[in-house]
Amino acid sequence: MSNKLKKVIEENRDKRDPELDLVDRGIVQLGSDVPGLMQLNHLTRITASHNRIASIPANIADFINLEILNLFNNCLEELPSTLSTMPKLKILNVGMNKLNALPRGFGAFPALEVLDVTYNNLNEHSLPGNFFCLDTLRAMYFGDNDFETLPPEIGRLKNLQILSLRENDLVMLPKEIGDLIRLRELHIQGNRLTVLPPELGNLDLVGMKQVFKAENNPWVTPIADQFQVGVSHVFDYIRSDTYKFLYGRHIAAGAQLPPKTTDKSKKISRVKPK
Repeated sequence: MSNKLKKVIEENRDKRDPELDLVDRGIVQLGSDVPGLMQLNHLTRITASHNRIASIPANIADFINLEILNLFNNCLEELPSTLSTMPKLKILNVGMNKLNALPRGFGAFPALEVLDVTYNNLNEHSLPGNFFCLDTLRAMYFGDNDFETLPPEIGRLKNLQILSLRENDLVMLPKEIGDLIRLRELHIQGNRLTVLPPELGNLDLVGMKQVFKAENNPWVTPIADQFQVGVSHVFDYIRSDTYKFLYGRHIAAGAQLPPKTTDKSKKISRVKPK
């Protein structure tokens, strides 16, 4: 451990500062590279972004007061299953890592409100069986991954207000997305979507306080035409009986899917803080 990092840990211990900044410190192992860290159980926030952290120790769960854990832009290939036992964790950011799956039992977080897994290698097979039990979740950032479909269980996340699915390989949205009655932001731009489920019309995503982003999708002509006029026209259209009839025919016909986009993992350049 560098003298600077050692000083950071000692000062935090002496002051009992609830927040610990470990940004861009060259850390590879969150445990062994930072002696004394695991004794700081008063911490409520750890920011360790822009390092080279390859693993998280299982005893991360000993931080029983931790509310925010930011590990953005590291080298994580997996997460410990103990993470979901952390009683107060509200925000988890593991964006821009190398995750192929989320651990078993991940949906057991008792208080998680914000989950950011942007820029990883996740898909519909990466989620554990209980993932959609995260009923405290308010914001879910799944952008820049490899999802082709979204499990229908997404409809269980009744408190979700923000859902980002941009830059995946989505070819279809499940009708259950219409059950997310508190949703106020939906980002689905940059996918392979050609149609929208009529049930999306159940949601209030049109207005000054709402966000609906859907550009860069190969929409069928009737939807593309409505986007030219405005988002409110899109929602009026997908609520219509005419669209519901056309949607049913489109699904029944099994329309040919647009080709996949290029491998996103090859396009991502690792970033450093300014």
